[in-house]
Amino acid sequence: MSDLPRKAVTRTAKLAALPLGFAGRATWGLGKRIGGRSAELVGRELQQRTADQLFRVLGELKGGAMKLGQALSVFESALPEEVAGPYRAALTKLQEAAPPMPASTVHSVMSRSLGRDWRDHFTEFSDAPAAAASIGQVHRATWHDGREVAVKVQYPGAGEALVADLTQLSRFVRLLGPLVPGLDLKPLVAEVRARVAEELDYAMEAQAQQAYAQEFAGDPDVVVPSVVHQKAQVLVTDWMDGVPLSELIADGSQEQRDRAGQLLARFLFAGVARTGLLHADPHPGNFRVLPGEGAADPVTGMRLGVLDFGTVDRLPGGLPPTIGTALRLALDGEAGEVYRLLREEGFVRETVHLDADAVLDYLLPIIEPARVEAFAFSRGWMRIQAARIADPRSPAHQLGRQLNLPPSYLLIHRVTLSTIGVLCQLGASVRLRQELAGWVPGFAEHPGSTGPVPVDAAGSKTAADPTPESAPSAPPPAQIPKDR
Repeated sequence: MSDLPRKAVTRTAKLAALPLGFAGRATWGLGKRIGGRSAELVGRELQQRTADQLFRVLGELKGGAMKLGQALSVFESALPEEVAGPYRAALTKLQEAAPPMPASTVHSVMSRSLGRDWRDHFTEFSDAPAAAASIGQVHRATWHDGREVAVKVQYPGAGEALVADLTQLSRFVRLLGPLVPGLDLKPLVAEVRARVAEELDYAMEAQAQQAYAQEFAGDPDVVVPSVVHQKAQVLVTDWMDGVPLSELIADGSQEQRDRAGQLLARFLFAGVARTGLLHADPHPGNFRVLPGEGAADPVTGMRLGVLDFGTVDRLPGGLPPTIGTALRLALDGEAGEVYRLLREEGFVRETVHLDADAVLDYLLPIIEPARVEAFAFSRGWMRIQAARIADPRSPAHQLGRQLNLPPSYLLIHRVTLSTIGVLCQLGASVRLRQELAGWVPGFAEHPGSTGPVPVDAAGSKTAADPTPESAPSAPPPAQIPKDR
């Protein structure tokens, strides 16, 4: 019910309480160990208590704090089950909702953005938000021509809150590291902070969403709502019903989760290949599951609805060909060639010298999903990979510390990891290799690939929608209607 806390002193105090709480729990843990409890049991309890406070505070604050919470939520699969289980519901809540702002504030934003006669655009407008997220909330309404629409309204002061939160969070982000083993949170916070201006620009978001909507219009697998109107801090799009992906994660059948996972993987790769834009916020709250129109089988006909294009990576030529080529060479065991490519792209600095076979050994477990015909993603697999990279005693950890992530790959890397995190939450069996062959430049030459024709969740080729051998250039900028 409360509005976005905008007073710097209030927000700072809430965020500052986090590291103080961490320190207090560390002292409590030391006392428990002195009292005879095992370090492992105490460590797990500390992790659980820390996570509970972290996600509670991030959810209350919205803004940059909420944004970080959403980004962290997709890595929940990497946590030990006894720790992740108790607050999985809290993470889902972070993805789907936040305390709404008062109707009077909503009306004020609408008036400033669309004019005092803003109600003339609508025949109906619900003051109760249908959804709320980090920098804005969504209201259901009826456009003046009768269409059902979603009206996204930005929180007043959201920009200042984002900057202040992320500045404060960056000061103690190292304390959050143990929550998600194997994930370096410092660059994650820095990357979210660097994209603040883009996240707040609804005109840029409208253009990106409309580009996707135009490209995927009539697509049998993916649905993107069209943009109806955009001005200042208000974005109006077609309304989209559907079941939140989080519900499928919790209660879906294995067939449903497999189909959703296949569509999610397809959207990740096909989206950037077809639009030159990479949807960069793949947490479950941004996806809906829709029934197939006229489909005989409700599972194989299921479609994936996609929301929130506030953060995108602009890749006019699609994904860099180096990704597909290096992946193909790694699967072929070409350690020397893989190492050469990594050095050329800056993943290995000029001053660093590594053993090529050791680098390949580091990569192979991570890319295992691309080796087999269908890979069963799971929380257990995610935890094994996270632990392998996080354990300071392991060779993988030591080698990983010597690798470098070039800035141009930072967002691609995070989106890929986030998508894998969601696939593990789904526990989906996915034909990832087929999607790579269909949409990622450089990979199709792999002898185990099926060529550049996408396939459906059951493995059937969809020849009606052939894919070019290489990713196309980005389409011309989408035309955003001011009123249609």
